[in-house]
Amino acid sequence: MNLPESLIQSLQNINGFNEDAFKAVHQSGGQITSIRLNPQKIFNQQSSNTNIKIPWNDYGYYLKERPSFTLDPLFHAGAYYVQEASSMFLEETLKQTVNLLKPLKVLDLCAAPGGKSTLIQSIISKESFLISNEVIKTRVSILSENITKWGAANVIVTNNDPKDFKRLQNYFDVIVVDAPCSGSGLFRKDSNAITEWSENNVALCAQRQQRILADIMSSLKEGGILIYSTCSYSQQEDEAIADWLVEEFAVSSLQLKIDREWGILETVSDKKKAYGYRFYPDRVKGEGFFIAAFKKGYSSTEVINNLKNIKLKAKKITKNFTTKELEILKPYLINADYFFFIKKNNDVIAIPIYLENDLALIQSALYIKKAGVMLGEIIRNELIPAHHLAISNIINSAILKHEVDKQTALQYLRKADIKIESDNKGWVILTHQQLPIGWIKILPNRINNYYPKDWRILNK
Repeated sequence: MNLPESLIQSLQNINGFNEDAFKAVHQSGGQITSIRLNPQKIFNQQSSNTNIKIPWNDYGYYLKERPSFTLDPLFHAGAYYVQEASSMFLEETLKQTVNLLKPLKVLDLCAAPGGKSTLIQSIISKESFLISNEVIKTRVSILSENITKWGAANVIVTNNDPKDFKRLQNYFDVIVVDAPCSGSGLFRKDSNAITEWSENNVALCAQRQQRILADIMSSLKEGGILIYSTCSYSQQEDEAIADWLVEEFAVSSLQLKIDREWGILETVSDKKKAYGYRFYPDRVKGEGFFIAAFKKGYSSTEVINNLKNIKLKAKKITKNFTTKELEILKPYLINADYFFFIKKNNDVIAIPIYLENDLALIQSALYIKKAGVMLGEIIRNELIPAHHLAISNIINSAILKHEVDKQTALQYLRKADIKIESDNKGWVILTHQQLPIGWIKILPNRINNYYPKDWRILNK
């Protein structure tokens, strides 16, 4: 693996950079696989190969070897997310800079495929909510799928350019920007990233990162927390951006407490002495990563807030449901009174009731791809349940279930015919290791497989 010499030279003056060790770890060909468990979907880890804890994340584990995630029903059930270990440090950063016990409005701006969004959702309070945004339209579907598998109702997926968030002035308590970058931190995992890397691309990425941050700053509350990260080693995309943020905006840099044994390198920017945290693969068990945290200052003038009129325009989103329809829906939910319901293309969606005004506001300002949990469609006084409901965290535990082995689960996930022995009739949730993987409908002479066609496993 031939690393760009211009990149190596640019890192020489960074305290703690070891050229020989850095080159050696890239030449080693070593690969690290890590996952983060879903705390709402507990499964038997003793049957897995997760036994080495990631020290800066409560739910993160290194795997001894990389399995076939596609052929693991628990992966499709949303029991865990496959995520690079260094990027899981976002959890520690949030814990040290934010009161996670408070109700928070959080934005994950560059969210696809969903690793940081699922992490954030796992640690914010029940009364908080997350907007998970992806600007690239072709990547929104995988983001929505991963959020659906995670099972949470307090997430809204949007597909907007950063500049669109200017409509939400002084709104978010926390904004996470995992910015598009030149990708040098991924050289070990993706050799194509080396051929695509150039100094010109670094400069272009730095300009784009500045534009993204400039577009989003007005939507962060005074006193709010901005977390900026990249998978780049280049100072131009890391410490220089930290300097630029402190120079251009009323933000202060936040220092984090780091355990020396973790191997994370604290850096200080040249001009404004802003703190940043670098992950080198020769120092940590993970890939290249940079993260920095900032707190937005308070201005002496009152912030102009244009949200009131937007709220009034958006009141029509709530649909009225008949008493009969509510009687059909409520038995499917753990706590039906905790939700309000809307219809989208005949599908009923459940959303936490505390989000009603915020959803109206967000719908008026942004394009929403997904919100809450889709329950299904009411047809002839029956709910035709959606897959989203089956794998959600809000479904009533009393719903009929049928446990199957791995082979049967995989047949189901391929959307193939399955055979089971059951005295149950009608809608039943298929489970594996007690975790729901989707709906079947048991009829007198057959079993219908309702796994989503677009999600089916193609691997035989």
